[in-house]
Amino acid sequence: MAVNLHGKDIKIFSAGASPEMARRISECLGLRLGGCEVGTFQDGETSVSLQESVRGSSCFIIQSTCAPVNDNLMRLLIMIDAMKRASAGCITAVVPYFGYARQDRKAKARDPISAKLVADLISTAGADRVVSMDLHAAQIQGFFNIPVDHLLGAPILGGYMKERVGKDGGDYVVVSPDLGSVTRSRNFAERIGCPLAIVDKRRQKANESEVMNLIGEVAGKKVILVDDMIDTAGTLCNAAQAVMDRGAVSVTACASHGVLSGPALERLEKSPIEEVILLDTIELPPEKLLPKIHQLSAAPVFAEAISRINEDKPVSPLFV
Repeated sequence: MAVNLHGKDIKIFSAGASPEMARRISECLGLRLGGCEVGTFQDGETSVSLQESVRGSSCFIIQSTCAPVNDNLMRLLIMIDAMKRASAGCITAVVPYFGYARQDRKAKARDPISAKLVADLISTAGADRVVSMDLHAAQIQGFFNIPVDHLLGAPILGGYMKERVGKDGGDYVVVSPDLGSVTRSRNFAERIGCPLAIVDKRRQKANESEVMNLIGEVAGKKVILVDDMIDTAGTLCNAAQAVMDRGAVSVTACASHGVLSGPALERLEKSPIEEVILLDTIELPPEKLLPKIHQLSAAPVFAEAISRINEDKPVSPLFV
């Protein structure tokens, strides 16, 4: 049965990349997952078949565009198209992790801006709205010609760490692993009541190793490294070693998205990082769940956002 919220039937679908996230979101809303079949034809083309009516319904497709990125993106686009042609009332693409977000500008001549291309594809496919979390660059919201609700992982990660820190905020310091994460780390530090430090890495000459400069004091402190994602973990692990070399007592890492590609697992295993706290925006296979990795669920936040969107209520209270 679909649930009627604010006069509109709401239906939750999984496009295959985030089945557990979709299940948890639907449970939070007291719904069952919508019936659909996502597969691949013999020639490699994506197959999507909706197994129930969506006519007039407010449909939410849960799909992180993580690895395999192109396959998961095509599944999302084709499911949006299927729903549009089946006369869905409103289609929202819920993309907990937005792939291609790091290609948000021309880093050198003749580079593409792939994040803008993906935004255009989602809009052209027929989505009416996008919901995502911790976009690598907040300005990506402006790449879309449809409304974007940009959720934050900091309230979840910050709430977890604040309980751990308690009244001992003076024993901890939040560290930004690079200059690009300073604003995010500063907000995180304010949220849990800790001071801030920044790792500044510079390469003096080509083919020479990077020099790590630390702005702030970490000696005798428990360090919390904060970033939006962990991909190959090079920056994070180098920052962890840098703060330990300068007298930090321990290192914990917090990030919204656990991409964990290439040598990431090996680097994290060998690093001085004691615990890695991630959100479940990317579902990790068992082989990637190292003992030091701990995942928190973002499903309740997405469920609340979906409920508010469907009831035409503001989403901003979720940022507190």
